Amino acid sequence: MRGLLFALLGGACITLQGVANSRISQDIGTWQAATVTQLTGFIMALLILLFVRDGRRRGLSQIKPLYLIGGAFAAVIIFSEVTAIHQVGVTFTISALLIAQLCLTFLVDSKGWFGVVKQKMKLPQFIGLGMMIAGVIILKF
Repeated sequence: MRGLLFALLGGACITLQGVANSRISQDIGTWQAATVTQLTGFIMALLILLFVRDGRRRGLSQIKPLYLIGGAFAAVIIFSEVTAIHQVGVTFTISALLIAQLCLTFLVDSKGWFGVVKQKMKLPQFIGLGMMIAGVIILKF
């Protein structure tokens, strides 16, 4: 249950961040908005880290270099999301974003990429994804 609550919180924050970034980008530019967002996110994460102290610093050297660039994806995410919000609106952007996430997670799970345990995708998962895609198409028109 706790995981679901955090997932819902994360989803709400993604939407709020997208809307805020879209507004910021109208005033100062999209890459500037991405920079401000990344900077404030770094500061917030650092402050939380200083209070929570729940990780192991020594483990940093054991992380594969490829995984260390994960934060760099955020710049692309922010730019793409802001640009999409300006062109197609918040609802359609977030819907398409979620579908893209699901499609890629299907691949990651089914192929076992990034060291995750392989999951076999069954008909109900494909039906669910198809229903979401149909819902977005209906939502757009």
